[in-house]
Amino acid sequence: MSDELFLTFDLETVGLPLDTFDDAQQEYLLRNTANDAEREKKISEFALSPITGRIVCIGMRVMRGGEEGWTLDGDVAYSLDVDRDDDTSSTRSELPSGATLYMASEKWMLVNFWRLIESRRPHLVSFNGRGFDAPWLMLRSAVLGIRPSRNLMTGTKFNYQGHTDLLDELTYYSGSASGATRRFNFDMFAKAFGVVSPKAGGVDGSKVQALFEAGDMTAISEYCLRDVRATWELYLKWRSLLKF
Repeated sequence: MSDELFLTFDLETVGLPLDTFDDAQQEYLLRNTANDAEREKKISEFALSPITGRIVCIGMRVMRGGEEGWTLDGDVAYSLDVDRDDDTSSTRSELPSGATLYMASEKWMLVNFWRLIESRRPHLVSFNGRGFDAPWLMLRSAVLGIRPSRNLMTGTKFNYQGHTDLLDELTYYSGSASGATRRFNFDMFAKAFGVVSPKAGGVDGSKVQALFEAGDMTAISEYCLRDVRATWELYLKWRSLLKF
């Protein structure tokens, strides 16, 4: 069996509290909102940017192998412990699914993600990783004073190495609003290829903020890892049927 190493990854993010920002920043962020509904919508969008949000979970599946078969090296979630001031340690436990959970600060999560990337040098697998997760990891790390160990955004929109972004592959790098290369969401692509959607567990990305505010990091971690596992299953479908 070949010794290829693959890391499928996914992020869950939430917005920073409004009072994180000074008066000038708040005015800028909420500019042109005419009522409370518009204001709340703007605030909910804080989770979309590494400048106004933070990472609450990094889900990862590490697989080793190739055409002769695959071996699971581990399912791991790094999840945010908001009460932890120490950036150099974590608390390890096991999730109900059997995956390993590390509860730590956001800085610890990022430092150890980059250590993993540097030491194991895996091929990355994601869904819309080039459009969301990779730039998030790069920029959020820089905001926290962490230098990434690898440039996840190297190359061009149409040509890059070391990363299979399934959204790019399934839209032939020409994603459109309609037609044969329509950019469907992950749920649509997963179900089309017979992969169980991570939403089947009753949680989706829209619920992460509320779960975080309720302190339910187990639910967030399990959802993130379901997303990762489904992404890997979709990757195997693409690899066997559409990779040339």
